[in-house]
Amino acid sequence: MKKHKILKRILISLGVIIGVIVLFVGGALVFATVTTLKVEDTEAMEVKGQASAKIETDKEINILTWNTGYGALDERQDCYWDGGKGSIGESEEVVRENLDAMINKIKEVDPDVIFLQELDLDSKRSYFVDELKLFSEAFPEDKYDNSYACNFKAGYIPIPLSDMTGRVEAGIAVFSKYDVEEATRIQLPIPFSWPMKLFNLKRCLLINRLPIEGSDKELVLINLHLEAYDDGEGKAKQLAMLMDIMKEETKKGNYVIAGGDFNQTFSTTNYEKYPKRDDYVCPVVDASLYPDFSFVMDDTYPTCRSLIRAYVGEDKETFPYYMIDGFVVSNNVEIQKLETINLEFKNTDHNPVNLVVTLKG
Repeated sequence: MKKHKILKRILISLGVIIGVIVLFVGGALVFATVTTLKVEDTEAMEVKGQASAKIETDKEINILTWNTGYGALDERQDCYWDGGKGSIGESEEVVRENLDAMINKIKEVDPDVIFLQELDLDSKRSYFVDELKLFSEAFPEDKYDNSYACNFKAGYIPIPLSDMTGRVEAGIAVFSKYDVEEATRIQLPIPFSWPMKLFNLKRCLLINRLPIEGSDKELVLINLHLEAYDDGEGKAKQLAMLMDIMKEETKKGNYVIAGGDFNQTFSTTNYEKYPKRDDYVCPVVDASLYPDFSFVMDDTYPTCRSLIRAYVGEDKETFPYYMIDGFVVSNNVEIQKLETINLEFKNTDHNPVNLVVTLKG
């Protein structure tokens, strides 16, 4: 009889433990579902600012794209998502120092248009620094139009266990000295199923439409940050959607420039010149499939480094690099200059890429 009572108590205790675990996991999934980013296929984004200058054909337009690594992925950092261990920046002070350095470099280049990726607004990994606010103050609304699209929002990401990522809210932004008539967020295909999609980016295109002086055509600028952590199928679907949009715009006679972090390299780029990781092969876009567009990356320097380990103190000749940041432009856009600015990944894991173009009249 006593053994029966003991067994009964053990079973009740196990039931309680299992019930608590189920309730905890269920509650966590409910919380994740409530706090994850809710998206529409197409959403109008607010354009802030009083920029009044108009685009002119045959006049140079200077565009810079830069993945800021949310101010936390400087030369001393590795990253769990790329095979390292870390998940957050060293300190709030260091995050702000990195962002200030990037802002100062952009001011030095003085581009007409700025494409930014991985800007945090309210994230543990960057000590809850509002990075969009910092850039908006540096490139103020009396001189620049700006637009922003969120692509990552999660109430809490419980990995890695050693130092959980926690709350994340981040996105991409465009700053323009030229008048922006309209900004639109286009949702890209999401390659993850539930529940993993709750904790992954909802990657998107941020499309800005700029009127052209003396023309009924538009300059269509597309800022992007394509999929990084899928098996390759998601990247391909996202690129296909991008190219469909670009084809549609060129059929209207518009000028189209897409730029940012493609997380893919181009067949037009000598990507073989840099060391690679043995466990990762970067997908290659076959540019010949899109004869009406130019796919351009400057391979003078790598545009991105691996985050499998910290960069400082490593052998730079054998360190793994990527060529993934660049531009795709329609054939009515003439490229005057393309430059990867080599900053040796001091403040972020990406180098900025600078493109100068003119629109063919």
